[in-house]
Amino acid sequence: MSEIVYLNGYLMPLGQASISVLDYGFLYGYGLFETMRAYGGKIFRLDSHLSRLARAAEILGLPIEALELKDAVMDTIQANKLGDARIRITISMGEGGMVPDPSTCGKPTVLILTGHYQPYPEQVYQKGFRAVVSSIRRNSQSPLSRLKSANYLESILAKQEARAAGVDEALCLNEKGLLAEASMSNIFLVTDGILRTPGQESGVLPGIIRETIMELASQLGINTLEQDIRLDELFQAQEAFFTNSLIEVMPLIEVDGKFIGSGRPGSLTQRLMVAYKELVLAEEKVV
Repeated sequence: MSEIVYLNGYLMPLGQASISVLDYGFLYGYGLFETMRAYGGKIFRLDSHLSRLARAAEILGLPIEALELKDAVMDTIQANKLGDARIRITISMGEGGMVPDPSTCGKPTVLILTGHYQPYPEQVYQKGFRAVVSSIRRNSQSPLSRLKSANYLESILAKQEARAAGVDEALCLNEKGLLAEASMSNIFLVTDGILRTPGQESGVLPGIIRETIMELASQLGINTLEQDIRLDELFQAQEAFFTNSLIEVMPLIEVDGKFIGSGRPGSLTQRLMVAYKELVLAEEKVV
């Protein structure tokens, strides 16, 4: 069966979907996206993803208030008969004039793609990720640093640096030299039993799984701080890990060839990994 996508109110085979060459998402990266993960046909924290999308759309002036995105996402998953899946919603300003002027755009373009998701093998989580510090810097003063913008070039360039170095991820500092996030994930570190993560003022995307981990940490009695973090503090930490919707909680064991802590996934990291999986199972069972 060919993949079914959702485009501007209709489900259709992928091969039949087309978008105007004057779409502002294509011409100027004027758009947003969300990447989500489904377990057993149920999307984890779908409402949180859609709320973040709505807040970002308001900042960009994208008129999405009347869009029935929740139903559209579920219809697309069901049309593809998917259980464990990755889902991407992309919304652009739509078709407009060739000279950049959003007022020339009509209605927004809405595209939903889904596909089967095969998670990393368990041995990858047991070993953890290695990373390098990227030459790409996040701009903490830019509103785009807090949006999941369709202009994803900085993240892709950082990820390419990681691949060129033969590692899994790339860490991005901000213009002040403070730790921000990884190319495609948020970062946490553990210092003397305290869970720490860069605050949004450092120029980070407010990740849905980042928020979930902080909720779980609070429930588990783990003290969590959002604050400025210097790169040298990462090397002094006992543990570190990445979070995003697809990888969930991934231990970080090495940066620029230097071990974080013992160079193995730490106990608090593993505790949160288990708690996260238990939460996913619990929410999957909720009707």
